[in-house]
Amino acid sequence: MALKSSWELALERTGGKSTAKLTTEQKAKLAEIDRVYTAKIAERELELKPKIAAANAAGKADDAQKLDEIFRNEVAKLRAKLEDEKERVRQGK
Repeated sequence: MALKSSWELALERTGGKSTAKLTTEQKAKLAEIDRVYTAKIAERELELKPKIAAANAAGKADDAQKLDEIFRNEVAKLRAKLEDEKERVRQGK
């Protein structure tokens, strides 16, 4: 289960209706931010998933677990940064 952003929670409380209208420029910025962070997450996945698989194949479960934890933490940080940047754009900052 993925954590919901503050924006998603606010939309739920308002019945899914956004009270703010986004400009075309803001929508383009939000799309670019999504692209950038999707690429960053994919990059980390491409880097760490083979290392995790190799550690598992070598019977190094502890190493694999540590790498998996690193991956999950980095993805969580990137998603948090993604939501922060998107929120700034939505607020016009």
